[in-house]
Amino acid sequence: MTAQENTSASAPSNQRVIKKYPNRRLYDTATSTYITLAEVKQLVMERENIVVKDAKTGDDLTRSIFLQIILEEEAGGAPMFTEPMLANIIRFYGHTMQGHMGSFIEKNVQMFTDFQGKMAEQGGGVDAWAKMLQMPNPMVSASYTEQMQKMQEQMQKQTEQMMGMFGIKR
Repeated sequence: MTAQENTSASAPSNQRVIKKYPNRRLYDTATSTYITLAEVKQLVMERENIVVKDAKTGDDLTRSIFLQIILEEEAGGAPMFTEPMLANIIRFYGHTMQGHMGSFIEKNVQMFTDFQGKMAEQGGGVDAWAKMLQMPNPMVSASYTEQMQKMQEQMQKQTEQMMGMFGIKR
């Protein structure tokens, strides 16, 4: 079996395979070039369906590479997560509800992503958030603000319910 056949046998055809070598270099099999972690991030931003495989063992390293990208972003000066939030996430590891917490976060992020997509459709582009904040029409701006506030309230309520299940109070 050739290396090309091996790559296609181990991943669906719609996945872009990135191989990670022992020297920590990343090799994009679609372009036959070495790429950086920043380029992997760009592929993710472009919604490319990628999988990162250990070149030697074939193990799936996608999660660890994604976590590495998040770590670099968090250390880069504009963190998304507060220290208390990170501490709470750590506390869920090993907890009986660990599996539920992951799906809870995933569902809420998906809900937020869906909302952002709707805003982009209505606003005509990727910069819908910036456009919304600069809108001179208070009725339109209020509508978006109201939708955003409802979504935040729903997420907060769900979070408080879940935390209550663990006996954690705000």
